[in-house]
Formats: sequence, C-alpha cells, structure tokens
Amino acid sequence: MDYLFLVIGLIILLAGGKFLVDGASGLALKFGLSQGLIGLTIVAFGTSAPELLVSINAAIKGNSDIAMGNVIGSNISNISLVLGISAIIFPIAILKSVIKLDYLAALLSSLLFYVMALNGSISRWEGLILFILLILINLYFFRKLSGKDQLDSEEISVELNPLWKTILLLFAGILGLFFGSDMLVDSAVNISKNLGISERVIGVTIIAIGTSLPELVTSVIAALNKKTDIAIGNILGSNIMNVLAIIGITALVSPIQVSDIFLKQDFIWMIGFTLILYPILQSKLTVSKLEGFILLALYGLYLYMII
Repeated sequence: MDYLFLVIGLIILLAGGKFLVDGASGLALKFGLSQGLIGLTIVAFGTSAPELLVSINAAIKGNSDIAMGNVIGSNISNISLVLGISAIIFPIAILKSVIKLDYLAALLSSLLFYVMALNGSISRWEGLILFILLILINLYFFRKLSGKDQLDSEEISVELNPLWKTILLLFAGILGLFFGSDMLVDSAVNISKNLGISERVIGVTIIAIGTSLPELVTSVIAALNKKTDIAIGNILGSNIMNVLAIIGITALVSPIQVSDIFLKQDFIWMIGFTLILYPILQSKLTVSKLEGFILLALYGLYLYMII
C-alpha cells in the first residue's frame, strides 16, 4: 500500500502544482501582469512548488534527510537527467547572457547552500538570508525585463477563465500540494524503513526525480518545439529557486538538520555537476546530443554510487 500511496501522492502533488500555476497565472493576468513575467515568476515558482511542500512537510515531521535529499537530488537531476534528455531530443543553443547571469546565480547559490550547511544545520537566520536573496533576484528580473520585447519569446499560454474558476483552481492547487506532499512523505518514510534504505537515498532518488517531473516535462516540450532558451532557463532557474526559495522558506518554518553524509557525498556531486556544466555551456555555446548522453551517464554513475 505504501508504494500505491507514493504514486497517488506524487500524482496529487503534481496536479496541485499545475492547478496552482493555472489559477495564479489567470489571476495575475487579470491584474495586468504580462505573460512573460508570469512565466518568469509564477510558473517558475509553481514548478518548484512540489519540492517546497515536500521539504516543509518533511522538515516539520523531523525527516530532514528527505527535505535535504529532495532539494539536492532535484538540483542534480535537473542538470544531468533533465538537461541530458532535453539535449538528446534537440541540441540546446546557449545565449552568452545565460552563462553570465543564470549559470553564475545557480553556481553561487549552490556554493552558499554548501557553506551554510557545513555546521550541520540550516538555521532560521540562514533561511531568512536565502529568502531575502530570492526577493532581490526577482526584483532585479522585474526591473530588467519588465516591458521588454524579449519577454515575448518566453510567453506562456494563459487561459482567461472567469474569476470564480480562477480562484477555484488556486485553492485546488493549494489543497493538492498539501495533501499530496503529506501522502508522499509518509509513504516514502515507510518504504525506507521497510527496505532498510536511508531516508537520504529515498529523498535524492525517488522523491527528487518525482518532484522534478514538472521541470522535465517543461524542458522536453521546449526542446521538442526547439525553444531551447526556455529549456536551459527553466533548468537553471529551478536550481536557483530550489536553494533560495525551498531551503530558505523551509528553514524559516523549521530549521533543517544536515547529515554528515550529505556534506561528504551529495553536496560534492551537486557542486561537481554544476561546475561540469560550465565547459559544456561554453563549448560552441551549445549542449550537443553527445554531451546530453554524457550527462545521463554521469547521473547513472551517481545513482550507482549512492545506492
């Protein structure tokens, strides 16, 4: 039954994220926010909402290894699994601005996350610092991109529903995220106990991959449509959001304990994958099919090493 609840919880969680994005996007559109900025803010946050609810739920219940594993595992799978599959479908062209801004922000946020974790926990004060950085970055994007034509290339399709339907979608999304995350965490803890597998391994594998499905679907669709700027932006943006928003907000709600094994293994893999990404992005400003296969192979090696 735990495996069944795991799948059901994941489905409810992802559906909740989708409803939340649809409802919040529709509401923002009614208030005159451009579709480009909706994509940059609400949709980016919405695809990270499953990770957020899972991490908060796990931290409150004292399952910090699941909360940490969820975020670190998601960041690793975004770079290796999601980017690897997207590049195999269609080579991804890279803008120089992505390397200067998005990649740099993703790398620095990962390094800051590691430094904060070195003392064995992420405190409320450290969570507040991450959250403030999140606000500053979003304000920067608003000021830099608001009203510019370049937003058109990243516009999303937002259906203008009646107000009652928009509000209904919003509440359905919130409820789905709450109950789905609760079911997912409880079933994952039970499975780890029954199989004698650590909560950390469950967190960085099953839960991390499951909660990364929105990013995977978004990036694969973007790659199929040859809108590769959206694919790479979604991946790097999600990694930044995972650290600043998810760890930041989770630590504000409940301080997160960091197991020593995360510092010795998973953090090193996460930062390593981020560093490996730099020469890949720089080489001809393209992530080729071959590089996509290399990233997938490295992800397979990571799974083998931890399991």
